[in-house]
Amino acid sequence: MRADAQRNRDRIVEVAREVFRDHGYDASLDLVAKTAGVGAGTLYRHFPTRENLLDAIMQSWVDRVQETTEKVLAFEGEPRDLLVRWLEAYAELISLHKGGPAKLTAAMGNPQSPIAHKCGVLAGATQQVVDRLRAEDALREDVDAVRVCQLVGGVATVADNADQPVAQVRPLLEVVADGLLR
Repeated sequence: MRADAQRNRDRIVEVAREVFRDHGYDASLDLVAKTAGVGAGTLYRHFPTRENLLDAIMQSWVDRVQETTEKVLAFEGEPRDLLVRWLEAYAELISLHKGGPAKLTAAMGNPQSPIAHKCGVLAGATQQVVDRLRAEDALREDVDAVRVCQLVGGVATVADNADQPVAQVRPLLEVVADGLLR
């Protein structure tokens, strides 16, 4: 790719991340192109579909999910503390973009969703935490990763809709954690 084309591509991804953060995932791609200072043709040449653009934006997020999961799993404290850490981290991860918590939570567990891959990343990370807690015999038997994601996503959606930081809903996440543990 030519250097100017790479700069345009990188600029589009950077601007799209900001536009989606401020206006939600359904924001106009024309707004992304205009804000990036490129024509719609340039945007579509690099990203033929909205999903292609979302994938480019989400790659750094996927990396962040993996790093966060590793940090939480490295924690050597009480199971409840580990679980609350994960629930907070999860809520933060899905709250990076306005409207993200509702969109991801609604799609969770739906293999037909256009964002099923992203949901799979989250469910897989949550499964690692579930497996760890199950190995410590700390988690109820009927708990599964997708349900945990849906519960925490609901709480994160409350914070997102109220324009509150995730820290404001920590008491709700603690209630969720208490309900998941033995």
